[in-house]
Amino acid sequence: MRPSTRLLAVLVVVPLILAACSTPGSSESPGGSEPAASVDTLSGDLVISGSSTVKPITSLVAEAFGNLHSGVTYSVDGPGTGDGFALFCNGETDISDASRPIKDEEAANCDSADIHYLGLKIGIDGLSVITSVTNTAVDCLSFLDLYALLGPESQGFTTWAAADLLAANLASSLGTDLGMSHAPYPAADLDVTAPGEESGTFDSFVELAIKKIAETREQEVTTRPDYHASPDDNIIIEGVAGSDTSLGWVGYAYADENRAQVNLLAVDKGDGCVDPTPDTIASGEYPLARDLYIYVNLDKAAVNETLTAFVDYYLSEEGMSAVTLADYIAIDDASLAETRSSWDSR
Repeated sequence: MRPSTRLLAVLVVVPLILAACSTPGSSESPGGSEPAASVDTLSGDLVISGSSTVKPITSLVAEAFGNLHSGVTYSVDGPGTGDGFALFCNGETDISDASRPIKDEEAANCDSADIHYLGLKIGIDGLSVITSVTNTAVDCLSFLDLYALLGPESQGFTTWAAADLLAANLASSLGTDLGMSHAPYPAADLDVTAPGEESGTFDSFVELAIKKIAETREQEVTTRPDYHASPDDNIIIEGVAGSDTSLGWVGYAYADENRAQVNLLAVDKGDGCVDPTPDTIASGEYPLARDLYIYVNLDKAAVNETLTAFVDYYLSEEGMSAVTLADYIAIDDASLAETRSSWDSR
């Protein structure tokens, strides 16, 4: 479940969406002309699973769509991008929410199961590195720091200071190309709570923050395995908030709405410390920005009018407003036009 603030936002905004969509002559799709009188002709089930990061967006869209079409039922689950693709490529879901592009092995699984799909970019997120609000000793970490504290060579480090020697070695070999070292680190317990391997947020963090250094040092491209892992972003927030000297990462929306419990750290990739904000994430200045997607089963869409109408609505102005309502970053007009064109030309 999302926190109560999100539920209140839904209660306030859904009526506004319904009012906008029930105006005579209005359209449910970005460029369609279907009259509002036909909104109750759809029925059936929609099954959506995947990214816990994208789930809040899709949940808002699905709730508004379900209110427009009383004959439609839906389920939106968020076990993680990887687990979602496993269900999707097994034909068990209509749409898979994803906080990263589909991997080659996942695409191969879909291909072997004769699942044809289309990935649609719908928003932008900024992975947020977080610590407890009581941890005032840290306000910025570089990619070098993140590797020293969270990378594969940090396994067994139980304190922040235990990473000092590794950070010094990294600084000696890498210089400041991936940001300045902020060592020596505090002589305090290092309690890490973060997404597990089933999560697209895990994959994105590894790809963006860990991969380059790991490959340079001929290490496995992954994080340290010895931390508290969870697919539930709310549990990650609780874990980070529950330790005075914690460290972790989640999607921006979860971190932003829990600023009373966690501090969002600036991140340095070599161009200085940059705070995660809607503007820096949208511009790409914040170095842990990543795209968000929905993947649609095209064979099901070809025979399921309700699924097609749902994606039409998702990509409409009303539907896409859920991205910012859920505290993520809207894609620009050119990217949205490309997404809509991709769907229309399927």
